[in-house]
Amino acid sequence: MKTALTIAGSDSSGGAGIQADIKTMMANGVYAMSAITALTAQNTTGVAAIQNATPEFLAQEIDCIFTDIEPDAVKVGMVSEKELIKVISDKLKQYKAKNIVIDPVMVATSGARLINEDAVDINSLCEKLDDLVLEILTLKKELFHLATILTPNIPEAEELAKIKINNSKDMIKAAEKIAKTYNCAVLCKGGHNQNDASDLLYKDNEFKWFHGKRIDNPNTHGTGCTLSSAIASNLAKGYDLEESVFRAKEYISGALAAMLDLGKGSGPMNHGFAITNEYTKVK
Repeated sequence: MKTALTIAGSDSSGGAGIQADIKTMMANGVYAMSAITALTAQNTTGVAAIQNATPEFLAQEIDCIFTDIEPDAVKVGMVSEKELIKVISDKLKQYKAKNIVIDPVMVATSGARLINEDAVDINSLCEKLDDLVLEILTLKKELFHLATILTPNIPEAEELAKIKINNSKDMIKAAEKIAKTYNCAVLCKGGHNQNDASDLLYKDNEFKWFHGKRIDNPNTHGTGCTLSSAIASNLAKGYDLEESVFRAKEYISGALAAMLDLGKGSGPMNHGFAITNEYTKVK
């Protein structure tokens, strides 16, 4: 059985983060493992608190995984401190990790910021030109340069590329800038557009659109986590990058179309929509 590792934060409500990643990986037929970067107290209405793992503990988590069950793919999600970013970067290099999918999680669906300003906003920090800025810039470059693919949504792509995205041409410009900066493929997710859910894959100086129809479902908690984990799962199974993105988009469309409705805010998707057997029957 193929294996995948998610390095991300825990979502106590189960719709995003580690919990969404594990559900997605299982639904996509791979064995899921996790290294938790942070505990979050959150639900469909927002994030109440974040408790980060220590760098030492995160390092031990990753060591325990790679020295026993080597993952065929790695998904990296929420990392809210520069020290944790350094640990992840060092460990992925140490173990020569492959098929690395990085979801640059910055803001939760509810609107809550999930990463400290000193860990994220590289460009604005660079303008200050102090030692801390240069250190953080190095850390971000180290981690992102390890990626097979980055999967920013439009607000995240705007922050990474420092380009305002208003249309498809802007998406191409932003994806190209990010790809050339970090020397990796980029999937710029169009789900924040009002008209459609078309995503742009930029790889090796070429781009491909994955057109999708917007599904009228307000419950989108964990969509970014789910898509990146589905991509990692398919890479683990041996599909190439383009096919992995296509299959991941088909999966997330199915999860959204299942129209699960839980919680008082932006609720979770049904990650197990395609799992129907004797053990899923409800009395």
